[in-house]
Amino acid sequence: MRTSKTFSMVFWLNKKKVKNNQSLIYARITVNSKRANISLKRYASIDLWNSKTKRLKVNSKKTLELNEFLDQTYARFFQIYQDLKFKGKLITSDLVKAEFNGEGGSSKTLNELIEYHQDKIRNTHSAGSIRNFKVSEKYIKEYVHQRLRTTDIYLSQLNYRFLSDFEAFLFNYYPKGHYKAMSHNTVMKHIQRLRKIVTLAFHLEWLDKDPFRTWKMTFEKREREFLSKNELLNLQHAEIPIDRLDRIRDLFIFSCYTGLSYGDLMELSEEEISIGIDGKAWIITTRNKTNNAVKVPLLESALRILKKYEDHPITQATGKLLPECSNQKVNLYLKELAMIVGIKKNLTFHMSRHTFATTVTLSNGVPIETVSKLLGHTKIATTPIYAGS
Repeated sequence: MRTSKTFSMVFWLNKKKVKNNQSLIYARITVNSKRANISLKRYASIDLWNSKTKRLKVNSKKTLELNEFLDQTYARFFQIYQDLKFKGKLITSDLVKAEFNGEGGSSKTLNELIEYHQDKIRNTHSAGSIRNFKVSEKYIKEYVHQRLRTTDIYLSQLNYRFLSDFEAFLFNYYPKGHYKAMSHNTVMKHIQRLRKIVTLAFHLEWLDKDPFRTWKMTFEKREREFLSKNELLNLQHAEIPIDRLDRIRDLFIFSCYTGLSYGDLMELSEEEISIGIDGKAWIITTRNKTNNAVKVPLLESALRILKKYEDHPITQATGKLLPECSNQKVNLYLKELAMIVGIKKNLTFHMSRHTFATTVTLSNGVPIETVSKLLGHTKIATTPIYAGS
């Protein structure tokens, strides 16, 4: 019995479950070619079942009543479908089944969960963390669109296979403008963020089971790269005729001499520059990521960059001290800079903080406790990772 181009329902006998020539009656719901079978917990005689009408041949009051039950059941399925359609719900065979079984209270979708999570972290997470979640959410939606060929799914459809297939999708995904697939640890970071979002749904009781309960994540231990003194100076003094690359070089070099992260650098304003008791300029700010206070002396190389953009049209328009650029573009342009200057390392913006920790400070005798404070680390145990030790 077809009610629309996307919804159909038929009754059938499960002949694998026959007892005394009696078989369980099932309803098969199909929505967009996806099926769900529901036991009606009623038995029918195989000999009396009409495979064309999907009803029983009437030979008694009992068979008449059973046919009436099937008619009522069909009407109920049809009404459930129409109600869901009227509410603008994303209709699936599983949802119709859940509504029929009285389990349809939790019909939240993945997009609803993502939107709820975005609202929840808006005032509790740093701009950088929010930005990272948005990137992960973008990849989740692209996976759903490309592989599942839809725009949204119900949370009830989240299972181990979804996670496994999403992981495989990420390992073979080339972000726009990138020349190679994501690294193992980058993929794990996106899975980790998905896990946080899904765990929220589980705690909200939007999910009956946590699909991550048996999932294992592994991070590869790797050496943190940084620029040597010669590499830093070569990059700093190289002739860069392309304006956009010159600006990115300035941002990177500024971070190498201050240890500021990309997110903190983009927010740096005049109010965060102060003259210390030593009579020299200092950056006094708070790290977006940890909310820790940071006090960093402005070395001559960093001061020159600030001076360069003091009256620049870009900074005049934004009110910031340095030109703005998206993190994705920064890392793409750094790859170009590395080729021009001849740096063989995989140049990323985060490498500037490692360069500050190792080449600029520790190599010049600055104690690791001081470096930890300059980097704004919550725990000193984090600092050796940046220092390459």
